[in-house]
Amino acid sequence: MNLRTTATALLILLGATLAASTAWADIVETKSGARIVGKVTKIEGGNVYVTTDYAGDLTIKQSEVSGLTTDQPVVVRLATGTTLQGTVSSEAGTLKITGADGQLTTHVEKVAATWAPGGEDPQVAVMKKALAEKERHWAYEASMDVSGKTGNTERLGTSASFRATLKTAEDTLQFYSAYDRQVADGQKSADQFRAGIDYANNFSGALSWYARDEGGFDRVKDINLYNTAAAGFGYDVIKEPKHLLTTRGGLSFRYEGYTDPTHAALKSMGLDFGLNHEWEFTSSKLVNRLSYVPSFEDFSNFHLTHESFYELPMANPAWKLRLGLNNDYNSKPGKGVERLDTGYFTRLVLNWK
Repeated sequence: MNLRTTATALLILLGATLAASTAWADIVETKSGARIVGKVTKIEGGNVYVTTDYAGDLTIKQSEVSGLTTDQPVVVRLATGTTLQGTVSSEAGTLKITGADGQLTTHVEKVAATWAPGGEDPQVAVMKKALAEKERHWAYEASMDVSGKTGNTERLGTSASFRATLKTAEDTLQFYSAYDRQVADGQKSADQFRAGIDYANNFSGALSWYARDEGGFDRVKDINLYNTAAAGFGYDVIKEPKHLLTTRGGLSFRYEGYTDPTHAALKSMGLDFGLNHEWEFTSSKLVNRLSYVPSFEDFSNFHLTHESFYELPMANPAWKLRLGLNNDYNSKPGKGVERLDTGYFTRLVLNWK
């Protein structure tokens, strides 16, 4: 075979290959007269999605499409809900869907969606995603730190906390507990335990209602038992995927019982104000929490708590390093007890689901 004959054979083979590839390609015709050859991946949400070799992925408005032809069977769902699997051809402004169950004639604008055989209806996928977002998923966090010193002074400090959160787009349920104990030269400077539950329901946009209850003891402050129960409404001042600022206001009932019998226990209705702020950055997070509970019997008798921390990820994303401070202010504490306690902490935090 001479060179000329070989070249001719190659051209014939190339032409046959191109013809075959053209014969096995989807065609989208537009009202402006354009003819787009490629692979129709789907029709969804009023758009026709086409993948081409020469222009990559294209999105064409369905309202601008006048005809459609597919070389392979697809699943077509019409606006009426009728579903048929077959190849699609276009003729004189109408679409013909030909499959094992027969032939159906319709128009482009009446096609609600298409997808590959064996695939999932996009509408069903959207519904599944919405349901998945509504499903409750528990998330847990535990932290602990131990510090000590020996020599001129003997000091040992331990603290631990745990939080479980069940969150959906509509509501959030949290259980939490924490214990802090600090001893220096045999004298306790902190011996506090608290545990609580907090539920918030976003019933209307930025508005929510909440209910919470927290109890525990603080032996350094001579409180053998305290409990604060509150309920009210919240408002999301900022509500973004990675930035949330929520204010709260409601009514409370506050109880404080003291070890010293000469210090009368506090039992009083009151107000409840709170602020929760979380701001996630690329690889870190800032959190601020504030609670203010004044008594109706005496507004100068109030309990103010505050916590702020900055959280950084470690090599293992499940572990975080938390740097922060907290303040606990009781306007009318027990005898010989300071009103304000301020703590600084560096903690390792483990998160899991």
